[in-house]
Amino acid sequence: MNYEHITCDLDGALMIVTLNRPDKLNAYTGQMGAEITDAFQRADADDNVRAVIVTGSGRAFCAGADVSGGAASFDTSGKHGAGVFAAPKPGGGRFVEAIFNCRKPSIAAINGPAVGVGITMTLPMDVRIAAKGARIGFIFARRGLVPEAGSAWFLPKLVGLPQSLRWCLSGRTFDADEAKAGGLVSEVVEPAELLNRAKEIAREMTAETSAVAIALTRQMLWRFAGAPAPFELLDIDKPMSIERGGHADVREGVAAFLEKRPPSFPGKVSQDMPSQYPWWESKA
Repeated sequence: MNYEHITCDLDGALMIVTLNRPDKLNAYTGQMGAEITDAFQRADADDNVRAVIVTGSGRAFCAGADVSGGAASFDTSGKHGAGVFAAPKPGGGRFVEAIFNCRKPSIAAINGPAVGVGITMTLPMDVRIAAKGARIGFIFARRGLVPEAGSAWFLPKLVGLPQSLRWCLSGRTFDADEAKAGGLVSEVVEPAELLNRAKEIAREMTAETSAVAIALTRQMLWRFAGAPAPFELLDIDKPMSIERGGHADVREGVAAFLEKRPPSFPGKVSQDMPSQYPWWESKA
């Protein structure tokens, strides 16, 4: 896919996805969503990519959906609204699914305003950090809309129901410090340091960890964090641990620990996922 609304670059083992409509404050379009989907699917399939960082070009992260069509911007009976809510192509998927199912960890580096879909697109990512001065808003109620992109599921998982209700029912915008206090972002940093800090976090998560273990761990945490009891998880993590215990990754991890050296894990997500994965599909 040739990208027009994002850019996608490699920095070693990191894929840097940049929302790239700076003249429109990186306002979201259906095409942007399709390009984000494609980028995450590429990252998932490429064993050389260990993590994905998403940021914005110019002074905004993403100012929400493109409303340049005026009052009818969300009316899909018109050309503009249809473009904002463009359906995935046959055989394609939605960006939420692509981010959530990606076997590589992802980090949102929120460099400026992030409202509406501009913030909800970050919720399936694993880490969010923000630049000082960034403003955030779940503004849907103020536009007559409802929270989208699965955010009514993701947001309470991340910040709890009371905080989710407070932000979503008011629809107001708030600053990065409030986002940090509420648990939405983990760090607030100087704008000039934002991308470098995101890269540091990505390398911290990937430099001495098994790619396969990371892929499994993030799915286990996301999918079982809200489970009513641990028993379904216990039925999965025990056989998975046994199977992984015989893999070269584990032998390398233990040997590196005993020899006091950094590990060099041989496992690849493209070919070494355990037989239990994806366990949720076997129960469908």
